[in-house]
Amino acid sequence: MIEKVNPSHPDKIADRIAGAIVDLAYTKEENPKIAVEVLIGHGKCYVMIETTVTLTKKEITKIIERIAGKLKCEITLEKQDVHLSNNQKGKIRCGDNGIFKGMPITAEQKKLSDIARNIYQEYPFDGKYILDNDKLIICQSNVYTQFLKVKYPNAIVNPLGDWTGGPDVDTGATNRKLGSDMADGVTGGGLHGKDLSKADVSVNIYAFLRAQRLKEPMQFSCAIGDDTIDGIPYEDIVNIAKEYIDSIGGFEKLAEWGLF
Repeated sequence: MIEKVNPSHPDKIADRIAGAIVDLAYTKEENPKIAVEVLIGHGKCYVMIETTVTLTKKEITKIIERIAGKLKCEITLEKQDVHLSNNQKGKIRCGDNGIFKGMPITAEQKKLSDIARNIYQEYPFDGKYILDNDKLIICQSNVYTQFLKVKYPNAIVNPLGDWTGGPDVDTGATNRKLGSDMADGVTGGGLHGKDLSKADVSVNIYAFLRAQRLKEPMQFSCAIGDDTIDGIPYEDIVNIAKEYIDSIGGFEKLAEWGLF
């Protein structure tokens, strides 16, 4: 059983805004330190940023407007805690405590991801989808239900009828749809709105990639300041995660669909 939500779901809009802000930080520094939280809904967007990078509210507002439209924005910019910053001086070390799990993606999870992407390509509006063995549930906004019933005759489509979604109907927040992003690999860390020094990002990606390659579950734990994880330098894990992020087009692109 798996659920996917598409990039226009309010939670994913929040993730995408956070990811785009991290992308912006990487244009200004080679190894920025940044953490972003976004709450969006009903014409408003609240953004909290802690970072070593000099960002402006104008730059952040431009990102919000590109992804979510013109909203009333409240943006807080704070310098990252000096002790956390000093932890990374001279050498990239683990930026957080955590337990992380990577799981091979199943055929069912891949199938639903493909269905969600195909629907979104035709109807780029808020949607969420569940697959439980042969039971497919499609909740897709801004489309007549009968259109999707023609293409997916055995699916349960919009069981409460046609609907209009998006952040004018619902609220969204960063890292609230981790099951959609990580499938069975969900642990305590969120993927979005953080730089690669944060284990929530780099170790989650490393565990996911290793699980796909070896076709078996992976589990790792780490503490803030660790030099090595899984017997290799933490800096190497960061570089592996960065190669993956670069290959898909950045943190905002990661936020659209997660890891699968």
